Amino acid sequence: MLSALIFDVDGTLAETEELHRIAFNEAFAEFGLDWYWSQEAYRVLLGVSGGKERIRHFVETTLDGQHCFVDLDDGIARLHGRKTDIYTRLVAAGRAELRPGVRELIDYAKANDIRLAIATTTSLPNVDALLAAAYGDAGGSIFEFVCAGDSVPAKKPAPDIYLDALLKLGLSADECIAIEDSRNGLLSARAAGIPTIVTPGIYTDDQDFREAEEVRPDLVGLDIEAVMAPVRARSA
Repeated sequence: MLSALIFDVDGTLAETEELHRIAFNEAFAEFGLDWYWSQEAYRVLLGVSGGKERIRHFVETTLDGQHCFVDLDDGIARLHGRKTDIYTRLVAAGRAELRPGVRELIDYAKANDIRLAIATTTSLPNVDALLAAAYGDAGGSIFEFVCAGDSVPAKKPAPDIYLDALLKLGLSADECIAIEDSRNGLLSARAAGIPTIVTPGIYTDDQDFREAEEVRPDLVGLDIEAVMAPVRARSA
């Protein structure tokens, strides 16, 4: 039986990736950097999971390792910290809404004793800001567990974050469904053995999702039990 839904955050709970891009560019400007990530460039950069990892990849590839920081690790940490501050301010100002069908699916899960967890590579302040914007003071109680950011050694597409979620939930993979929006997220969930539904976002709509149980534009009208039927048949 279905015991838990495990949600990704950026692009899945809400279409937040464009806000992240805006926040990165604002942080670059504040630091006096002439870096700018266009939408086209950001689509490519999203192939790298994690904001700090994305900055490092940009420095090492696009900039050929040339940068203005005395210490690159420290510079990336400070830059990413400021970017997080900007992003959470944008979310708190109402710039992000839950994607269609998300709220209804969460309500369905709550009404049917299906547990809820998050498995994301974004940082915890970003998750908290989004849940507070969507649910107010109740945001902190919507999900039983939030596995986020740097809580595991390897980020998506490695399975670590989903394995951590399964461990915290005390469930097997075939008792859960993951909700994702990207190929890296899909590969992460599937590597942990978790059946996955994908709702592509504006930056991931050209990716390959062949390993998903179902690919759909959003979660409106999702019949979660119909998705589980072939999973049950395979595990019988």
